[in-house]
Amino acid sequence: MPFINTKVNISVSEKQETEIKTALGKAISLIRGKSENWLMLNFEDNCRLYFRGDKTMPSAFIEVKIYGSASAKEYDDLTTKITEIISSVLNIQSSQIYVKYEEVEYWGYSGHNF
Repeated sequence: MPFINTKVNISVSEKQETEIKTALGKAISLIRGKSENWLMLNFEDNCRLYFRGDKTMPSAFIEVKIYGSASAKEYDDLTTKITEIISSVLNIQSSQIYVKYEEVEYWGYSGHNF
């Protein structure tokens, strides 16, 4: 049950969103037991993100929430891949991207908790 929320302070076209969606769908499998089949995504563009006191540089804040846990290596690998995807598709420098992880103990779906 992964959820990835992407916030950027630039406009994202439908084509770019689809490209990111497809790439994140593949990338989530870097975490054992996770796949695109259970992945939910959200995209928020034109956010008012200030980074280092400046909002003029293209920046991104990516939140990844997963049910259960993952290893430090899996998180490292996924951070690398997410950064590559966002940098490539949206032309945001890797030094302007934060990726945050949250492990969730309880996750509800279809009226029940896992």
